[in-house]
Amino acid sequence: MHSDRRSSRHQLSHDRILDAAARSVRRHGYAGVGVADVMKEAGLTHGGFYAHFKSRDALLAAAVGHAGAESGKALSQRMAALREGGASPVAALVEAYFAPLHVQAIETGCPVAALGAEMPRQADEVRMVSCQSVSALVELARSALPPDSPKERAFALASSLVGAVQLARALGEPGHDMLQATGAALIAQYDPTS
Repeated sequence: MHSDRRSSRHQLSHDRILDAAARSVRRHGYAGVGVADVMKEAGLTHGGFYAHFKSRDALLAAAVGHAGAESGKALSQRMAALREGGASPVAALVEAYFAPLHVQAIETGCPVAALGAEMPRQADEVRMVSCQSVSALVELARSALPPDSPKERAFALASSLVGAVQLARALGEPGHDMLQATGAALIAQYDPTS
């Protein structure tokens, strides 16, 4: 029983570290993630880091995986709510991905949009998990398209979503108009019901 409590506390600490690291990597990029800062944000001491991760790269890989899972779940929930309101699958994906909350909240949004340009320069362990986040986003796009759609359409839709969010973030307030125009164009192009 004593071992179960220790294991439970260890898991809670691990989860807090992952949450803090996932926010940090999206907020600051891979290079901006410091072990000491993550541990402090998680409310833990720096010395406890190696009880959870063998290296900073292991932390980054786990953080990106965690960020991708969180983002995917949040997007799927927003899409489901939009679908219940009558939106088509493509419109639900576009509206959920371009939602102001998603675009403005870099530290809780899609890690692909936050980190895409940095992914190729990471250690293999980190790059591999980052690529899985890209694949998950492409799969989400594929699931929104009609079943007989060629896989290249999912690539194009996912790429358009990420690129538009990155540009909107770069532009600030004027990016809102760009997202509206891009969203309308994507729905017109990829939604067979429009």
